[in-house]
Amino acid sequence: QITALGMFENSISTGVVFATFAGIGAFTMAFAKKDIVKKIGGILAGFGMLFVGLDMMSASMKVFAALDSVKSFLASISNPILLVLIGAILTAIIQSSSVMTSVAITMAFTGLINLDQGIYLTMGSNIGSCVVAIIAGLTSSTNAKRTALIHLLFNVSGVVIFMIVAMLMREISKAVNPAKVITFGYLFEKMFPGVPQTQLAMFHTIFNVVTVIIMLPLTNLSVKLVCKILPDKKKTDEQSEEHMFYIDEHMLKTPPIAVQQTKNEIVNMAEIALHNYDIACDIICTLDYSDIEQFRKNEKELNFLNKEIARFVVNLSKLEMNDADHNYLATTFHTITDLERIGDYAENIVEYADKLKESNQTFSDVAIKEVRHLQTRIDDLFQKVMKAYVNCDSSSFDEANEIEDDIDGITEAMGANHIARLRAGDCTPDVGAQYLSLASDSERVADHFINVAKSINRKV
Repeated sequence: QITALGMFENSISTGVVFATFAGIGAFTMAFAKKDIVKKIGGILAGFGMLFVGLDMMSASMKVFAALDSVKSFLASISNPILLVLIGAILTAIIQSSSVMTSVAITMAFTGLINLDQGIYLTMGSNIGSCVVAIIAGLTSSTNAKRTALIHLLFNVSGVVIFMIVAMLMREISKAVNPAKVITFGYLFEKMFPGVPQTQLAMFHTIFNVVTVIIMLPLTNLSVKLVCKILPDKKKTDEQSEEHMFYIDEHMLKTPPIAVQQTKNEIVNMAEIALHNYDIACDIICTLDYSDIEQFRKNEKELNFLNKEIARFVVNLSKLEMNDADHNYLATTFHTITDLERIGDYAENIVEYADKLKESNQTFSDVAIKEVRHLQTRIDDLFQKVMKAYVNCDSSSFDEANEIEDDIDGITEAMGANHIARLRAGDCTPDVGAQYLSLASDSERVADHFINVAKSINRKV
């Protein structure tokens, strides 16, 4: 749609105006010191160069359009399906639907093709635009492949729907009045008279809007379909089960997105660490080892994420980005170490449970109640820490500190209560040793979670 704006015949010289924009933008990018000013310069430069390019294409197309052989060839291509295929193939080759749409608009503007031909070429360009996403998804995760396939399904469905409507409209109008065949070109000429580039641009807009309206209610069905076409890969025994959920090497091409996805991956790592702590508390309170396999998988995942996130951040830190992102990345090394240590403390708690089981001993009901209370407060702490970490929320950070102080008081009280139970003969020294170690390790778990919140809230 924007491309049509640069091609109005009766406007002032677009080449001069937008070349000026491009020059101002380039100058700003080269000499501005602030990131925001550089970004504005980049927008101006890109916007200006877009229309300068359109102006140059328009001038060259006029020479091209004067050739009789070109006119004859294009006039001979009237089959809608063939035009859609040509649009798709050319877009796939140049890997840009915007460029293909610009070319179609320019050809319509210079008279090389009529509006109907331009419309079918534009529909084909929507299909061809999926090629870039498909190529990018080939070496990515299953979900990335599914996303590319949904993109293709969306555009193909839109083209099929509009082709059917065009055929019905043509055949019905021909049956009613053979001398007046109604096509999309005819309709848009009536709706936007005298401006072929706007007619084509408006069709492109309406095509996408209508396709979204039709396909939106079918989103769940589309997801189920692509999941059947591309099911999750079954892991063999030799394959590693550890993987990162949010980041991969392809994201290094877009540092701002990679930084945000790094934060998402760290939040995922934190959730795994808390899950293992909760499993460990369940095991030591019940001596039920039914979740031990999940615990072991989580521990392997934590060790894997600790190494892989660090490696990814090292590579990401070498790229150009704003100061805020650089400062954030500098904190991530300490953060993932804190989370990995939480996993280690969870392992310690499982080892304490092993010792209780070996000696055929358990915590008393009162001791279990105290452990559960401590576990609940650490879960509460985690929620506040994650809110503070994700949103850089100072109020959540303050609440997390209050909960951490409460946890310190709980562990101190647990020690005093244990001494009282020993004196009363309600607890043995061996069981008490595991109990006190659990309380101490849980306090350190809370400290590490607080460190995560501190890492990003120091400047708040």
